[in-house]
Amino acid sequence: MQMAKMKFITIEQLLEMIENKEKFRLVEVLSEDSYKEGHIPNAINIPVDRLQKEAGKKLKKTDTIAVYCASYSCHASTKAAEMLLKMGYSKTLDFKGGKKLWVDSGA
Repeated sequence: MQMAKMKFITIEQLLEMIENKEKFRLVEVLSEDSYKEGHIPNAINIPVDRLQKEAGKKLKKTDTIAVYCASYSCHASTKAAEMLLKMGYSKTLDFKGGKKLWVDSGA
């Protein structure tokens, strides 16, 4: 079985998904402390190191999932997206710009 391909989304695509009220789960994969300091509205927190344990409890394999971390220079979201794809979450998207881009864009 071929693994689903990695898909990156832009801030515009993320905003479009939110605006169109598309059903998807937004997941911040940074630490709990970082999440508590501020996160994108409606995001849930599953730190990348707890993903394998917690994904099954919080996410469904049929969900569209957008993961993000701190910024373009942070690679946690890409690592998380790869893990989720391997675990069978085939509709996983990586919002590479992360929290920094979200804040900088004034969204």
